[in-house]
Amino acid sequence: MSQHKIKRRIGKYEVGRTIGEGTYAKVKFARNIGTGEHVAIKILDKDMVLKHKMAEQIKRDIATMKLIKHPNVVRIHEVMASKTKIFIVLEFVTGGELFDKIPENLLLDAAGNLKVSDFGLSALSQQVRDDGLLHTTCGTPNYVAPEVLNDRGYNGAMADLWSCGVILFVLLAGYLPFDDSNLMNLYKKISNAEFTCPPWLSFGAMKLITQILDPNPEKRITISEILEDEWFKKDYKSPVFDEEEDINLDDVEAVFKDCEEYHVTEKKEQPAAMNAFELISMSKGLNLGNLFDVQQGFKRETRFTSKSSATEIINKIEEAAKPLGFDVHKKNYKMRLENLKAGRKGNLNVATEVFQVAPSLHMVEVRKAKGDTLEFHKVR
Repeated sequence: MSQHKIKRRIGKYEVGRTIGEGTYAKVKFARNIGTGEHVAIKILDKDMVLKHKMAEQIKRDIATMKLIKHPNVVRIHEVMASKTKIFIVLEFVTGGELFDKIPENLLLDAAGNLKVSDFGLSALSQQVRDDGLLHTTCGTPNYVAPEVLNDRGYNGAMADLWSCGVILFVLLAGYLPFDDSNLMNLYKKISNAEFTCPPWLSFGAMKLITQILDPNPEKRITISEILEDEWFKKDYKSPVFDEEEDINLDDVEAVFKDCEEYHVTEKKEQPAAMNAFELISMSKGLNLGNLFDVQQGFKRETRFTSKSSATEIINKIEEAAKPLGFDVHKKNYKMRLENLKAGRKGNLNVATEVFQVAPSLHMVEVRKAKGDTLEFHKVR
């Protein structure tokens, strides 16, 4: 296998392939040069953040994640910036997403433990009005509590509990409790708690879900009551917390105030190939068969290998994509395919990248960058 050159170096981190992509950021796999620790670096463009007035939301996301030290919350190691970029160095979570039909900011580590990774819409104490309630409507409609939708103010903790109940239902049933293509019909179902549990759920699970998905927040079961529920307590293990440490948000403030003394250097080089280190990082454990398994399940990405040249692969993907209604953008051996027709969750965007894994072998990674996962699986 040919020698691999570093794609990019940011401060003390060697940065490799893209492992996630969103509207405002890319997430790159990286390694701490000094310790060898694997991390994920979320890279945001400063101009884009300011243009879309996202600075406060992102700042809140970072601050919240730094303040919460919990084994089921993705850790932030540090925050850095250059003149044009913001870099958020995160714990590298290897187990993929919990399930693409539920919120995509729920990840799994290598042991299958849940990790929450996004707090951009979290509410802070300053947002509570004189009535002691929150009034900002936010979140994915299928998961939002009825009191959030009625715009009369809501208790954030009880509204979050409702959303957790929806996620619990999806995990056990395999589908959403509240779903409708018509938004008004969906809101009606949520407001009336119109859902039906599948017959394979145990009585204990049904009872708990019904208590959580009570449309009246005053009657909804509380966290302390859930912890005493017999079904919930079965095989339950209390989280083990890290040792207490002082939380410092100075780097967050410095990044958003654009202090030059906090700037890190970026060094960019062109990669010659993907090396074994990166290949292993993409697989579960050391079983590289996972990389090239066509039947990868219901995920946001897929990979395959080809003995064709990189140019031929790019051209063939373009030929296949255009008749399906995709606008094709190419840059070196990366492509972005954008469906001109909007779907359930806006325009489907597909990111494609070709890697050389051997002199006569290429690996092609195709992943959903934006839009509906179901649509992605229809075209992949």
